[in-house]
Amino acid sequence: MRYLLYSLQLVRFIYVGALFLVLAEGASAQSPNIILGRPTDTSVTASIMFTTAQFCYVEYGAAPSSYSNTTPIMQLQANVPEELLINKLNADSRYWYRVRYNSSGSGVFATTPEYNFHTQRKPGSAFTFTIEADEHLYDKKGIANMYKVTLANQAADQPDFMLSLGDIFGDDHQWKTITSPEVDVLHRNYRPFLGAVCHSIPFYVCLGNHEGENDYYYLQKPGANLCVWGTQSRKNYYPNPFPNGFYSGNADVEPYGIGNPENYYAWVWGDAQFIVLDVYRDQCDSSDKPLKWAWTLGKKQYDWLKNTLAASTSKYKFVFAHHVRGQGRGGITNATQFEWGGLDGTKDLFATNRTGWDKPIHKLFVDNKVNIFFQGHDHVFAHETLDGVVYQACPMAADSTYEIGMLANADAYVSDTFPGTGHLRVHVGDDGVKVDFVRAYLPKDTLGIRKNREVPFSYTVGGLPQQQIELLDASVRVWPNPAENRLYIELPEALRGATLTLSNLQGQTLLHSAVPEMDLSRLSPGCYLLHMQHHQTTLCRKVWVNR
Repeated sequence: MRYLLYSLQLVRFIYVGALFLVLAEGASAQSPNIILGRPTDTSVTASIMFTTAQFCYVEYGAAPSSYSNTTPIMQLQANVPEELLINKLNADSRYWYRVRYNSSGSGVFATTPEYNFHTQRKPGSAFTFTIEADEHLYDKKGIANMYKVTLANQAADQPDFMLSLGDIFGDDHQWKTITSPEVDVLHRNYRPFLGAVCHSIPFYVCLGNHEGENDYYYLQKPGANLCVWGTQSRKNYYPNPFPNGFYSGNADVEPYGIGNPENYYAWVWGDAQFIVLDVYRDQCDSSDKPLKWAWTLGKKQYDWLKNTLAASTSKYKFVFAHHVRGQGRGGITNATQFEWGGLDGTKDLFATNRTGWDKPIHKLFVDNKVNIFFQGHDHVFAHETLDGVVYQACPMAADSTYEIGMLANADAYVSDTFPGTGHLRVHVGDDGVKVDFVRAYLPKDTLGIRKNREVPFSYTVGGLPQQQIELLDASVRVWPNPAENRLYIELPEALRGATLTLSNLQGQTLLHSAVPEMDLSRLSPGCYLLHMQHHQTTLCRKVWVNR
């Protein structure tokens, strides 16, 4: 029996490794795989890995092809990443670099292509960042070639950095029998995908439920379990922030070779405060999926969140987590409940269940003027607003069917939901924060009206106070809806002169109008999107054509 169990584990390990080798299409034996992380005002960390033993160093400078600085030579073993700190940089500056490498440490050193990155933006500087979620290559929900398109689309946006909102590495489906080598394979084999773009885009990890890094798993077979192995492997391959003067976050030092878990953290970039939560590690240890009041952010992380928000003077505030309260489905339907919202059904039981805590998490967001809470988990684009806080769900990054999340989870949301695969592009500027859903399509699926990088839905926050935007939205009249041949739009005075466009759900613009009415007679029955753009304020309504 013991031999059979070992054999099954070995077969699974070989399968997982072979699967990812096929997906990654085999990196060159000599060219390095580079993942940037932990960008600050004066430094960035480069995690460098070769498939053969190499000596290497980095040349870098403030102009293309002009390298005024070099790092010390470092010796790397095959398939073992090493972190190299590129420092003594100027804030709010772009730098160019290349890696030089040689198998002997002497003679001629080969050269990578030139890459680049940007240090911390100063207040008032515009910038872009991107968000992906739920890659799921490990369980076949995610498709490798689809993920490559999403990554390439993000690279085309030239973001200062990118975040993943979790369920990247997996896999907790067999947490009782999974082995340390299997966990290591799952983490290591995402590097060829991310390395294709993250040599120039620093990468942040936000933990998902399938990473298995929660305290329930942590307490199983102490020191030899999915949580410990997952944390060790993630830290080995992907440099996440830890408290260091630029970043704040979890300062714990854990046993079993973990050290600082690098699981929740915050930083400021330009006019924005970024806060990444871990909604799993400090949960109740009675279940791998605690529900209702059994789930908790943990008092320590809660206090850190509260203090970080209270101390922030940033113009915009963004919070990221894999999901509201860790499990379940939906956004604002969860945000009113239990620790997050204080209610148990319709009764306010927060004080009873969280003695000594200040207020529910959502109330912290409202009182400290959080603009957007970003989450993954549900594999669908969904945009909702509660008490002036946007709850934004991120689409799946590698779904080649384009509808896994829409079919399974859209009914858990009460507002704007759209099918499709892709990423979120967020642009922060003086005139507000613009969020775009950027769709990704495989080339074979763009032969009709679909276009890779189409944007079916956008919105802006910060240009006007959210309460004022909501009042404007409530005063817009669109009728009849459903419509047959003509649509009429009544706009409040503050939106007079708005640009009116009608698009399909694929993001293709079909109609423009300079007057508040549209001729729909040539459109097929179905659902369309009416966009009303006035300066930096964008409103959107769904319109049905029915004949």
